[in-house]
Order: sequence, then structure tokens, then C-alpha cells
Amino acid sequence: MNQSIACNLTHSEEFSTGLIEWLRGKGSILIVTHDHPDPDALAAAFALQHLILIKTGQESTIAFGGVIGRRENLVMVAELGIKTKPIEDLDLDAFNAVCMVDTQPGTGNNSYPEERRIDLVIDHHQLREQTQACRWVDVRPEYGASASILFEYLQSQEVKIATKLATILFYAIKSETEDLGRDWSKSDRDAYLKMMPLCNNRILHKITRPKSARIYFKYFNIGLKNAKIYGNTLIFTLYDIDHPEIVAEIADFLMRVEGVEIVVGLGNYQGEGVLSLRTSHLETHAGVLMQEIIKGLGTGGGHSMTAGGQVHLVSTDQAALAELESELVRRLLKALGRDLVEPEQLVP
Repeated sequence: MNQSIACNLTHSEEFSTGLIEWLRGKGSILIVTHDHPDPDALAAAFALQHLILIKTGQESTIAFGGVIGRRENLVMVAELGIKTKPIEDLDLDAFNAVCMVDTQPGTGNNSYPEERRIDLVIDHHQLREQTQACRWVDVRPEYGASASILFEYLQSQEVKIATKLATILFYAIKSETEDLGRDWSKSDRDAYLKMMPLCNNRILHKITRPKSARIYFKYFNIGLKNAKIYGNTLIFTLYDIDHPEIVAEIADFLMRVEGVEIVVGLGNYQGEGVLSLRTSHLETHAGVLMQEIIKGLGTGGGHSMTAGGQVHLVSTDQAALAELESELVRRLLKALGRDLVEPEQLVP
């Protein structure tokens, strides 16, 4: 076994053993993901819920703000029977332990009140100062997926991973790392390969090839029409959207444009500006670049190749969004050390 993987597994065993003993007898447990959760957030929450149930016999509740809008994620939740609750419907005082997965306190991307105590944080993004005040912290920015951390907990605790759990863990790592094509570690690869033969291939096929409503293609049409190219950089605006994940989905799609190495997308979801950034440029760190371009406007961050952000919108009309796009372009090109030039339209 690779020495670094063995070291990670030792840490996972020690950490998860201590956590399980601390949770034992706590009663009501809450597991919070980031808003509008993606497969990695849902998989990590589902796996932690299962681990707690098997090792302590205690039930826990998975909750988040916003919606699950992306078709693949809706199919995954339905097929794998993942039960969640809107965080706004819960009495937060009723929980004796609060766990946070795939997000951290103060990031701006989760709906858990910042002033409330959080006991556990498990994440694969950069460690935030506010997180260090929590009792249990396992943050590994070198990992491509939070699901890989939970896989190690299950493995080290000798918890049997049945078909449904294996399928969600595998799909989470698959989607988060684009089949080990971006931001992956040896630990992600190990989890990916071990989960693959345990998956339900019928469910995986349904998740990865879902039927989509016509409005889905409308967003692609808007994105293509509005896409502007500045050298190797492309930026697009979707204006009003009905689910935040569509910005990231179109950003991923537009990374296929020949000659483009950086893509930034913007949309308005219920008065909040949703940003997504993708890069294949080796000298550009997506998370750092995102923080530079939205400094003073909102919050954001990410990994070397992917990042996201949120901006509060004073106005949501098209003129205001176009003005915000112009400001983001100016900041983006400045951060990249380039002059502001007239763009090319992706589709003339």
C-alpha cells in the first residue's frame, strides 16, 4: 500500500473512532451540507449518517438550504433513497450535535446560522479560520472529494458498504473529479477503484443520462449566445435561473471550446449572484482567482481547477447583471495581468 494512503487511513481510523465515541449517546444529530448540494455533499452526508447509525445506533438528519435542481442529482436522490429536510423547517435547538460536510462555517454557501455552535467539520476545501474553533475538524484540501474521506472512515471502521452506498460514493468522486481528470489524489483514486465493482450500473446509467426539461436547453442557448471570449478566457451570463447548479454545468461544457483555458459563468438565483469558474491553465489556481475577482462583492473559493462564488445583488434586472459582468471581466483580466480588450462572441 502507498505510504501516504496508509498514513491517511491511520488518521481516518483514529479520527473516526474518537468521533464515534464522542457522538455515542448524544441523541439527535444534525448533518448540514452546503446549499443546493451536489453529489459530493450528498454522498458525504449519507455516508456519515450511515456510519453513525451502524456504530452508535443513533439516527441523524441531513439538511440543507436551497434546492436540488440538477437533473442528475434529482435522479440520484430518488434512486438511492437519500432522505433530506429543508434546514428552515427544523428546530435547530432540538439537536445535541451538529456536523457539517463539504462546507465550513462562514463560507457563505450554507444556511446554518453563523452564530450557532458546530461540533464537526469534514471538508476538502481550504481550512478556514472559523472552522478551527470546532471540536472535531477533518479538512483535507489535497483530496478531490469529501466522499473519499468518508470512504476511509467506513473502511477503517470495517463498516460494510452495500450497493446503494457504494454507488453514491463512486458517483460523487466520479463527478467531483471528472473521472479522476481534475483535482484528484491517490486516496480519491483508491476509493474510486474500490467502489466501482460494488456499484449498481443500472442506477449509474440513469443518473448520468437523465431526461431533461426543455428549459434546461434554453439555458444552454442563453449561455452560448452571451458567451464572450477574451483571448483564452470566456465569460457568460445566464441572467435569471431556476437552479444554481446550471451555471457550473454550462461552465464545464464551455471548457470544451478550442483555445479556451478559463471559463467564468454568472447567473441570478433569487437575488443572489451565482458564479462558477473553471480552468485548465496550469499557472492559474481557480480558488485563488475566484477570491480575487469577487473581493468586496461576496464570498467564494475552490480548488486548483474549479471554484464557485456568491454575490449579493442590489438589482436583478438585465442591465444590472450586465454591469456586474463587466466589472467581473475587468477584475478577471486585471488578476490575470491582461489589458481590457474588445471580446469576440463565441457564436457570431
